[in-house]
Amino acid sequence: MTIFLILAPFGTFALLMLVTSAEISLFTSAAICLAVIGIDVYRGRSIKMLGAGSVVVFATLGAYVALVDPNLSHSAVKLAVDVGMLAISLVSLIIRKPFILQYALEEVDAETAKQPGFLKAVYLITWAWNAAFVLMMAGNALAIYVPGLPIWSSLVIAFAARNSAAFFTTWYPQYRKAKYGAPPANALPGTN
Repeated sequence: MTIFLILAPFGTFALLMLVTSAEISLFTSAAICLAVIGIDVYRGRSIKMLGAGSVVVFATLGAYVALVDPNLSHSAVKLAVDVGMLAISLVSLIIRKPFILQYALEEVDAETAKQPGFLKAVYLITWAWNAAFVLMMAGNALAIYVPGLPIWSSLVIAFAARNSAAFFTTWYPQYRKAKYGAPPANALPGTN
């Protein structure tokens, strides 16, 4: 359910970009991001860096399209969104708080979060998302600079990249758990 809420604004954005204007797509996605933040706050969870950053990216780009350049191509808008998502992710890594960490800490118990491999897994999953953002940017750049390509080619690249990262996000923690198992109750200092 969590991954659905995380991806809802981006899925909505991609779908709306096929059937309506960039302006409507961007502002609707910003509103959905705010709704997801509201759900998190209602549940007593923290406001996530990705959610808050996404609101800024969608709303700022929506304002730019509405006020400055209403003729910005759909591919350029998608590229700008992907650049924004990559920037959020890279900044989270630079400040040593990968955006995945906030979600992971809400899904695991305190003992799991203290395991040595936990942060390694969080960083690896964050880098998988960075790779997905780069692939999505490449797909959108192809649509801009190789106009003869069918429109579905960039959609296929984005769909495959996003779904691969989402799959890896759910698969990798299960893989690590199966490979390394849960630590014994007395494996952590201060527990007996």
